[in-house]
Amino acid sequence: MDNTNRPLSPHIGVYRWLITSTLSILHRATGLALSVSTLLLAAWLLGAATGAGAYQAVIGFIVSPVGLLILVGASYAFFFHLANGIRHLFWDAGMGFEMEQARASGWSVVAVSILATLILWALVIASGS
Repeated sequence: MDNTNRPLSPHIGVYRWLITSTLSILHRATGLALSVSTLLLAAWLLGAATGAGAYQAVIGFIVSPVGLLILVGASYAFFFHLANGIRHLFWDAGMGFEMEQARASGWSVVAVSILATLILWALVIASGS
């Protein structure tokens, strides 16, 4: 069989990068991040169940720069995944499919998730915890 005349798939460079594509990838990534960050919650619970020494070790990690980065990332992932999930619920109801609506709701998801993360951490810092 001669494959020389067979059409080739277009290269990815042919397509325009859209906010909807980016948010689709980020939705999957934040879901994965939430799953992985649950390990920190499990470590915290195991530390609490094991004893004071183990609990203090876990708390020491949580308040370290790496632990705080994980917490901030997990909170952003939570809010992004929540907001984008609500957006998907509207799509499931048949609303928001026009390109301008999809673009606007996409940017709204980005804005809401950033704002919610900032508000959460402002409250955490203000409470002194």
